[in-house]
Amino acid sequence: MSDRFDCGECKESLYGRKYIQVEDVPHCIPCYDRLYANTCQECKELIAHNARELFYEDRHYHEHCFRCFRCDRSLADEPFTSQEEALLCNDCYCNEFSSKCVACDKTVMPGSKKLEYEGSAWHENCFVCHGCEKPIGAQSFIPDKDHYYCVPCYEGRFAPRCSHCKKTLATGGVSYKDETWHKECFVCTGCKIPLAGQPFTSQGDTPYCVKCFSSIYAQKCASCNSPITGFGEGKYISFQDRQWHQPCFKCSRCSVSLVGAGFFPDRDQILCGDCNNDQEDQ
Repeated sequence: MSDRFDCGECKESLYGRKYIQVEDVPHCIPCYDRLYANTCQECKELIAHNARELFYEDRHYHEHCFRCFRCDRSLADEPFTSQEEALLCNDCYCNEFSSKCVACDKTVMPGSKKLEYEGSAWHENCFVCHGCEKPIGAQSFIPDKDHYYCVPCYEGRFAPRCSHCKKTLATGGVSYKDETWHKECFVCTGCKIPLAGQPFTSQGDTPYCVKCFSSIYAQKCASCNSPITGFGEGKYISFQDRQWHQPCFKCSRCSVSLVGAGFFPDRDQILCGDCNNDQEDQ
């Protein structure tokens, strides 16, 4: 009498039948599937021993159940992603969740190079200068309304130009009489020192520092012989062909201030009333 060869679970004979051995214990196919087969995440049925099984994040699927949640395309041999446990093919994921290029209206595929600015996205090659139409890439750019310019194109079209050297002013500069200059170009006509940030004046349309203007154009004080300018002690007294700084306008003898008081000219001198009376009494 031959030895028995039975299923370890249901004890039915396995002679002439297919079986699967688990830890040296033979199982008939129905018992094996019932005990060890995984349940499909999608259809909730057992995945039989002879079916192709797909596994993703602790979940098991029949091959025919592993499909895109949106378009129902098989994902067995396709790239895919998971969005809140729903499986999506690459096309459906991009259409639903990826940015669209504002220039060509096509999807910016995950992993591809893109540029983002103020909530909009572009393919790297679609973000081009409105002037030269070359890709801007990682270079600096300047927005103007709905257009974007590389720095050279923007400066060539819109940036003001220096009145002296005629080159563009990218930043800063000096504005005077409706004209603009680079700070280093706005200099005194006389001594050529930069005038930006310091007092200056002009003769006609020509700018001068205070020192040069005073030495060339300013009247001289009849008392101290220094220039009378509109800076600092700018108030002055004028009488006949002579001018005085206000602090210098005083009696030639006693040095009392004559500002707002009567005075008497005596050849090159000016006298207060008392000194003039003393002179007449002599």
